[in-house]
Amino acid sequence: MTSPDPVPFPIDHLTSRGAPDDVALIDRAGTMTFRDLETAVAALAGWLAGQGLAKGERVATWLPKTRVACVMPLAAARAGLLHVPVNPLLRRAQVAHILADSGAALLVTQGARAATLEPGDVPADCAIVDEAVLDLQREGGPGPSDADPATLAAILYTSGSTGRPKGVMLSHANLSLGAVSVAHYLKLTRDDRVLGVLPLSFDYGQNQLFSTWAAGAAVAPIDYMVARDVVKAVERVGATTLAGVPPLWVQLLEADWPAETAARLRRLTNSGGALTPRLVTGLRARFAGADIYAMYGLTEAFRSTYLDPALIDAHPDAMGRAIPFAQVSVIRPDGTRAAPGEPGELVHAGPLVAQGYWRDAERTAQRFRPAPDGNGMAVWSGDTVVEGADGLLRFVGRDDEMIKSAGNRISPLEVEEAVLAGNEAREAVAVGVADPRLGQAIVVMLAGDAADEPALRTRLRTALPSFMQPAGYLWRDALPRNANAKLDRSAIAAEVRAWSTANEQGRA
Repeated sequence: MTSPDPVPFPIDHLTSRGAPDDVALIDRAGTMTFRDLETAVAALAGWLAGQGLAKGERVATWLPKTRVACVMPLAAARAGLLHVPVNPLLRRAQVAHILADSGAALLVTQGARAATLEPGDVPADCAIVDEAVLDLQREGGPGPSDADPATLAAILYTSGSTGRPKGVMLSHANLSLGAVSVAHYLKLTRDDRVLGVLPLSFDYGQNQLFSTWAAGAAVAPIDYMVARDVVKAVERVGATTLAGVPPLWVQLLEADWPAETAARLRRLTNSGGALTPRLVTGLRARFAGADIYAMYGLTEAFRSTYLDPALIDAHPDAMGRAIPFAQVSVIRPDGTRAAPGEPGELVHAGPLVAQGYWRDAERTAQRFRPAPDGNGMAVWSGDTVVEGADGLLRFVGRDDEMIKSAGNRISPLEVEEAVLAGNEAREAVAVGVADPRLGQAIVVMLAGDAADEPALRTRLRTALPSFMQPAGYLWRDALPRNANAKLDRSAIAAEVRAWSTANEQGRA
């Protein structure tokens, strides 16, 4: 397979990657061809240009996978604006943080969602627009942009182990080369139909639009409630490609799949957590004709590695090798390259590396540092990996306390802040514990009275999105502390995980 073209381009040029009459988007309303997609991007970009926004201002969308949500990333970029997609599962407090931190000048959402926001949640100079007033079929509007690929096009918010979500700054080049890279190594072709189940606020969820269009293929974004919805959608749109996270694969393997529907899928791609050998075996049995792509990535560099489907049976524990345009190395604490078999930090350099965190020089300096070879900037992932004699990378562990649940990266501190926003507990520490369906579930150790737990659960149902809801609470009169009188997070995590394991064994 020849290498893909490494020349970046403005991301809105994706409307011209497919044949004009080929289908680009499939949804409940029908289909959009690439010609229709260009019309919609031009129309929305023209409307944005008429709102009096200065170049580089931020436009946020808080939407399910509607046509406006799918078109806005290209339209905002064409209008010289930065798109800020907000996860539709987030509640008002998280949405308010993203709007304030990004300095959004415009929020495109739906009336029912806007009604949940309270005074002060939206910056005074941020206008709210209902997507229902936007006309994507209006003729006219600007043609493909001549933007410098190095200019910013989007800010994607991602959780860290400390503090609130931070905005990752992505350029046209980051987005367009990421699209070309994925389309290339997945071997997408014009006759593929990609079912988009991941949130568009996730880097890979958004890339499912971009990489599909880069290949001149059709994408079918869906919002689903249960696994059966995904099965029906595969049949309805004739999907050939499905991306998921480990908890979704667990659910899909438990669902009833007509043989002819399962046979439609040629390609399964996984991110957001490692595939277990058991999952690989299950997917092989259920989708015998599909190639399985295991992938690893981080929003700050989009995607770092993938494992060739031909290797997954023999090496189910491997992360694979660098994707096209990625420069990946394993580095010792002293900055030198680790030897094969020696653990080190995964460092990602090259043109997929983002431009840092929005308005956060301190955290940018911590994560984005000069590449080991001195050639440009790199993302120092904080993940410990090892490169085997076979050249394949394998994950060892993280050096922070990030919780990964149902494919979501969750900051313990963000959960703790929500827990402590009421009067039910004096102190709280959130810990991720192993869960067969979610990957990790959230358990919180609290100082306080267990009698207040029902009130806490009730309050958190409105304060946190569903994927951030704690699965369990462990109450204590006081939380363990270290010699410096600080909360002993290591001891707390060990106690929480032992408690969780004991509970699991008790239920078994």
